[in-house]
Amino acid sequence: MNYLNRITIDETICHGKPCIRNMRWPVEVILDLVGSEMSFDEILADHEELEKEDIIAALQYAKLLASGKSLKEVA
Repeated sequence: MNYLNRITIDETICHGKPCIRNMRWPVEVILDLVGSEMSFDEILADHEELEKEDIIAALQYAKLLASGKSLKEVA
């Protein structure tokens, strides 16, 4: 399933950084939480506004960037 529609870029939110669902949750922060070895359950328990699909979307976005593509190319 493609969760990339959860990634939004708005110049008025977090200086235009890719965020989760127009919230002030930059993708890089989600990736940092995962990279710090927090489990999905731990992240979701600490941050109730997030959903499992948001974490997956952040990971899919990182994969997209690592492949050299952009959101515009998959939209």
